[in-house]
Amino acid sequence: MAKRFRSLQPDKVVDTVERLERRIAERFPDVNLRQVAAELVVMAREAAERAQAIGRPNIPLRIVQWLLIGCCLSLVVWVVKQLRLSDDVFKLDDFAQTVDGLIASFVGIGAAILFVASWELRLKRRKALIAIHELRSMAHIVDMHQLTKDPERMLHGGPETPSSPKRTMTPFELGRYLDYSSEMLSLISKTAAIYVQEFPDSVALDAVNEITSLTNGLSRNIWQKIMLLDRMEPSQDASLESPPRPIPTSPNLPPTTGSPPEGAAKS
Repeated sequence: MAKRFRSLQPDKVVDTVERLERRIAERFPDVNLRQVAAELVVMAREAAERAQAIGRPNIPLRIVQWLLIGCCLSLVVWVVKQLRLSDDVFKLDDFAQTVDGLIASFVGIGAAILFVASWELRLKRRKALIAIHELRSMAHIVDMHQLTKDPERMLHGGPETPSSPKRTMTPFELGRYLDYSSEMLSLISKTAAIYVQEFPDSVALDAVNEITSLTNGLSRNIWQKIMLLDRMEPSQDASLESPPRPIPTSPNLPPTTGSPPEGAAKS
């Protein structure tokens, strides 16, 4: 039971993304962020399927690899058998040429073996990097949708220009919008982590770490706006709900909170 918490479960990530998309649709049915969330749902489902395909061994490709490696090793054996040792071979000039030719042949064959052996790794890495690049673009798209959601305009206001974006959200709605954007960025990084869970390639891991750093930085910018909203609302509530201050009176009169009595007003 506890082992299921030692690895990221793709189906749970998909469920969380789907739930977030429903929450956005219920709160903001007409905003573009809902469409972005729906696209993230598709990408999360694809990530679960792609990650399984990347983690599985490519049997046909491995068969071709071993056949080519066997051909290269057979070539090495053939080259060794073709050597004809004679007294002339051990002369300095001929010996140097022979050794140089053998080294060049073996280096070329070894490079060919390494190239063939890395086919599967490079193919899987390419698929993973393409998918991770799509998620990086999605993170920037989410950030673009919250750029104009500025709570500072609610504090200071100011005149609008013809190119100013329409601001129709209340402080509560703006806070929910920004919170949804931050959650989407977090889920983008979790979706990217699915690709390297069964494929711990160093290049792919670096790409996922870059996405995590990117989404964390963008999320910090969003939370600065949310904190500004949190500071706005208590100050507004305090100004609306503060009780009237009592009016000081003489020691012989009880304190009052309304208008001063007629005698006190004349004194």
